Amino acid sequence: MKKSYTYIMTNKHRTTFYIGVTADLKERITAYQSGIGSKFTTKYNLTELVYFEEFTNINEAISREKQLKNWKKDWKINLIKKLNPKLETLEI
Repeated sequence: MKKSYTYIMTNKHRTTFYIGVTADLKERITAYQSGIGSKFTTKYNLTELVYFEEFTNINEAISREKQLKNWKKDWKINLIKKLNPKLETLEI
């Protein structure tokens, strides 16, 4: 089965977060870093990947994305810190 991902992007100051879903995480991150991502990520310069989850079913990734988008900002930050305590930019 093809992999899919739910991911969280942020800016260099870690003040704004964007949650998305994709089947090709590396391609999506490259698009954001090139300034050809969504209007929201471009507007807030969200070019740094700080968190992702891998799924074998795209529907599970979409469901997780919807769940995370309803979370409070503090909850999202705490989730990220469980796997990435210093909120460092992840390399793919």
